[in-house]
Amino acid sequence: MNTVRKQILQAAKRAGKKGLSRRELLKKAKLTKKQQPFFSETVKRLTAGGELVEKKGRIYSAKQAGLHEAVVTRIHQTFGFARQLDNDQEIFIPGKFLNGSLPGDKVQVRYIPARHEDGPEGEVVSVLEYGSGEFVGVVVSDHGRMAVLPDTFARFPIPVMKGKNTVCQAGDKVLAKVVLRGLHHADHRCRVTERFGDSQNPAVCADAMLKISGVPQMFSDEALAQAQRLAAQGILEEEFDNRLDLRSELVFTIDSADSKDLDDAVSLGRIGEDYQLGVHIADVSHYVRKGSALDREAFARGTSVYYADRVIPMLPEALSNGICSLNPGEDRLAFSALLTLSRTGELVDFDFRKTVIRSRVKGVYSEINRILAHQEEEQIARKYQGLSETLFLMEQLADILHQNRINRGAPEIETRESKILMDGDDVADIRPRTRGKSERMIEEFMLMANEAAAALGRRLDLPFVYRVHEPPEPEKADTLKEILHTLGMPVPKLKGEIQPGQLAAVLKQAQGGKYDMLINTYVLRTMSKAKYSDEPLGHFGLVLKDYAHFTSPIRRYPDLAIHRILSTVVSGRTADAVRRKYQKFASDSAAQATRTELRAVQAERDCEDCYKAAYMAKHLNEVFSGVISSVAGQGIYVELSNTVEGLVRTESLGDGYAFDGLLSMRNAQGKTYRVGDEVRIICIRADVNSGQIDFELAES
Repeated sequence: MNTVRKQILQAAKRAGKKGLSRRELLKKAKLTKKQQPFFSETVKRLTAGGELVEKKGRIYSAKQAGLHEAVVTRIHQTFGFARQLDNDQEIFIPGKFLNGSLPGDKVQVRYIPARHEDGPEGEVVSVLEYGSGEFVGVVVSDHGRMAVLPDTFARFPIPVMKGKNTVCQAGDKVLAKVVLRGLHHADHRCRVTERFGDSQNPAVCADAMLKISGVPQMFSDEALAQAQRLAAQGILEEEFDNRLDLRSELVFTIDSADSKDLDDAVSLGRIGEDYQLGVHIADVSHYVRKGSALDREAFARGTSVYYADRVIPMLPEALSNGICSLNPGEDRLAFSALLTLSRTGELVDFDFRKTVIRSRVKGVYSEINRILAHQEEEQIARKYQGLSETLFLMEQLADILHQNRINRGAPEIETRESKILMDGDDVADIRPRTRGKSERMIEEFMLMANEAAAALGRRLDLPFVYRVHEPPEPEKADTLKEILHTLGMPVPKLKGEIQPGQLAAVLKQAQGGKYDMLINTYVLRTMSKAKYSDEPLGHFGLVLKDYAHFTSPIRRYPDLAIHRILSTVVSGRTADAVRRKYQKFASDSAAQATRTELRAVQAERDCEDCYKAAYMAKHLNEVFSGVISSVAGQGIYVELSNTVEGLVRTESLGDGYAFDGLLSMRNAQGKTYRVGDEVRIICIRADVNSGQIDFELAES
């Protein structure tokens, strides 16, 4: 059979784009009489497996026909995406070319002429393997028949087949499964397999979105039991052996007031003119051993997921909030980056050591910001007694490090993040998340520890998990130049490989002006997306040759992976031994970390959209001021001062409005709505289920 398969594939390949009829293929394959009985079955298997394509009576080699195997990753109402299997390239699929495929399906894709510069476009030629067929949506009555209206892949309800369905009613958020496939999404039929609850409850919708995104919410019994055992055991005396004892040092954490998983602490002193910075990270790899139940759970999750007032942790709370959390006044095992920096902030030397620490206090950003501003109340002064001198020294060093980053030409992109304030199950308020001096201070120290970890990995040529950020694609610079020109702003010469300093200059020119946030957004879009890699490709945005994630092993798997690798190094094993042990592990961890990060970011965004819609549902028909944040064919998007964004649909603007393809919506009379314009809007619709918020322009 293997020989028959090989001869058939070779014959089809030689035929190229002309293809062969079955009779011609049998002849060209030059099969013996013994082999000929296997011909039909082999062709059938090769076609089902996607290696051959049969079309209009002729058979082609899939590769010669320009077909690529891919997995459909996500689908929206009018388009979808597939990931090419041989190179991980993401392919945009217009809705009419999805041919009924669903997320998780293995498909054959043919490239088609791309209408956009963001990447290749394609069409699904055939479905090779069906995925789970699961989707989330809302139960509706469709002409008296039960159906499920999908959240994403269709604008029409999918009829529910009679038989075994979870008990539900109209308005319920449910998990459904396509059990009868059609050639188009409209032809599918489904069954309801799980009911989440009321589709206008944001927590219910978030649960559904996490489920369909594949984010695990429950830990295995084995992992929970293992975490409980470790927490109950506490720290044994022998675990202090071969560790540097830093319990007498002035070490403390600085985090938000509601943080419970405290995985980093800092210390700072001076020897002569040099700064001695200690970044002390919870020694999670000491507890989460390779291949254990806890490790399998952490690898599958990749990262903790945060939204509203909830967290889906990477590790069970017994570890993340317990034995691994650097709680004040408690002995904790740590992995410390001991960094020597010159008076100008240059990294002179570093050492990584297994340590034991005892944090002096749980520092809180808002409280330390008041100390640094000399505005602390007596209660705060008492809490931080004996730490003020260190805090002001930390401020001094952080300012130096920040200025060094600016001097390197690193773009300082400002983004607006949301803070959702809950009152029980109710969304009480939504505000922009603010960052003060202490937040930036800790960021600078973590960046320095991450740089040192990556430098060590590259210096010893270790298998490693780097955080990489490659230079932007040149064509994206053309779009940015066009936007700057349209806005009447200075247009830099962005030719060849874009330099970080050029983007930093664009941001500086826009700073404080009408288009400040807009330019920040478009510079961010111009840049490539950061990812994880086992190759030291450098970090464009930070202008660093060496960068990795070392400082958050409680909530990010790549950090845990680096701890595991470096633990082997500091134990005295040779670099060759480390390479033999961790080469595949580093590669697998980098790929998984990138996948799970993208999944988490999308899940967090989708969940928060539901909470924002729930908040705005309480403010229907109210008037707000906002700024046009983007424009598209369907309308203009307006962002309010609280970070909520809604859509003013094109049809609500009046007759004759058309999108100019870049920044504006204009009618024949010359009336224009452009990105950056301030407008007043009325909130007319807020659908919690979809997270969709609709505005209309208020009358002047």
